[in-house]
Order: sequence, then C-alpha cells, then structure tokens
Amino acid sequence: MTRQNISSGTAWEPMVGYSRAVRVGQTIEVAGTTAVDEQGQVVGLNDPYAQTKFILAKIETAIQAAGGSLKDVVRTRMFVTDITQWQEIGRAHGEYFRDIRPAATMVEVRALISPELLVEIEATCQLVS
Repeated sequence: MTRQNISSGTAWEPMVGYSRAVRVGQTIEVAGTTAVDEQGQVVGLNDPYAQTKFILAKIETAIQAAGGSLKDVVRTRMFVTDITQWQEIGRAHGEYFRDIRPAATMVEVRALISPELLVEIEATCQLVS
C-alpha cells in the first residue's frame, strides 16, 4: 500500500512533524484540526459553533485532497474546552453529518494549544471501492 501525506502548508507541520491528513490504502486519518486560518488567526473567537463549522470545512478540504468525501467519514473525535457548550458544537457537527452519522466522541479537555481555541476535531474515513 502506498502512503499519501496531505499538507495544509502551515509552518507547524514540518516543525512538529505531522500532516493534516494521511491516506494509506482505503483509510484516511485527519489530524486534530482547530479553527486557525491560513494567516494563523483564530476564527470564531468565543464562538464554539463558528469554530466547529470552520474546522469541519477544513477537514472536508483535507479529505477531498486525499480522494475522499464527508460520506466516507466513519468516526469523529471532538475535544472541547467547555463541555457545557456541547449543543452548539453538536449542532454544527450535525449540519455536516446529519445523514452520514459517523461514530462520534466529544470529551472535555483542560486546554488546547491556544486559550482562544475551544474545539479540536479529528476524523477517520474508510473509502469503499
């Protein structure tokens, strides 16, 4: 099987040693993704819904670059800094995955890499040929 690394082009990837997504065979794994734009600015300050929407759009772009689509997502993992905001985060997740319905996990974490970040999401895809 061949390995395809998908880069978003950020300076962090080579420094930390990771890829936005990796495809091996029919599996695509998308790294933890936050609401940071191409200029390094946080999108949706103090708004978990806006951050989640932005994150899911970034994840969709990475999946498409690896040859997949949101329909291929079988699992998401959501790390949130305030679990009381679960409804806003869940609403955004539902807008992307309502009919796909991947296995999903949402857990509260003490902190993410920046205090402005409220949500980080990972995704796993399984392509069906």
